[in-house]
Amino acid sequence: MSDSMVDERVTDEIEALKAILLDDELSIKENDRGEPEYIETILFPSTGEDSQSQYVCVTLVVQLPYGYPDVSPNISLRNPRGLDEDTVRLMQSDAEAKCKDFIGQPVMFELIEMIREHLTRSNLPTDQCAVCLYGFREGDEFTKTECYHYFHSHCLAAHVAAAERYYREEQEKLPQWQQDTTNKFQAICPVCRESIHCDVESLWSAPPPIDVEAATDFSVTAELKELQKQMAALYLRQQQRGGIIDLEAEGVKMLLRTEDDTAVSTERLNPPSTSLNTYANQSMQSVTQQSSNNTQNQPRQFHHNHHGHNNHGHRNRGRGRAHYRRQFDKMRHTETTPR
Repeated sequence: MSDSMVDERVTDEIEALKAILLDDELSIKENDRGEPEYIETILFPSTGEDSQSQYVCVTLVVQLPYGYPDVSPNISLRNPRGLDEDTVRLMQSDAEAKCKDFIGQPVMFELIEMIREHLTRSNLPTDQCAVCLYGFREGDEFTKTECYHYFHSHCLAAHVAAAERYYREEQEKLPQWQQDTTNKFQAICPVCRESIHCDVESLWSAPPPIDVEAATDFSVTAELKELQKQMAALYLRQQQRGGIIDLEAEGVKMLLRTEDDTAVSTERLNPPSTSLNTYANQSMQSVTQQSSNNTQNQPRQFHHNHHGHNNHGHRNRGRGRAHYRRQFDKMRHTETTPR
């Protein structure tokens, strides 16, 4: 098959995609030769015109290798929202199988329709609520944020209310002139930290999640006690290896201590009431006295040697000067004496 036929098929497929999909739903990246290399589109469930009922989505990225469509393209699913890993892996495997079945002809429309069917069947969040860490069950009221993250309505209301209360408390600690210039509270997504807009009062009206209501009270089980023992042993082992940071020691690590501070610290560590400390203090005093005597003798000996060395040097230097003076005098006397 010639290159012109391949280019024509790819060109027709790209033109059809541009005509059907919106500009904000389709992104085409070309290579240096101006040929399409990557096709990226965001896919949603088929819910008609009710976009508020679209609870899941995924981004389809198709890499068109050289020779496409006679060569199978590379498929990747990115930024899944409301989908668990098993569902994403199933869509990935089905998309790869679809590409192999359609080798020799364009496959973009087939991929888009197949993934939309998966999203429509899975149009219910299958991951966990990031606030309570429970899943979504039939009968739970949940909320979808602008960034396509899902929370139980009751959980999101509790999170936003707690965040706003903390914001107010921190704001009241500021001076009045700073309180007047601070920004208003803005709720953010607990997952991606994007700004979100929600009605806390309406969210509070939703009942708590079913799993939260059915959860039993916390109790320390035998399994938890065994885990505590393992963690305690691990802590001691890490502490012996220096892996545990002593916050008190780190706080005074760069502190400069004077002699008075050292003496006070020594007295605190070694109280004078014990016999062992008394013996240690006596030994320290004897060593200190002996060192003091040696220190006093050393300067005298050094001073004596210093003077002796200087006297010896002066004698040599005096003898040298007189010797050379006599030689020069003798030489001058010899030159001036007539023969």
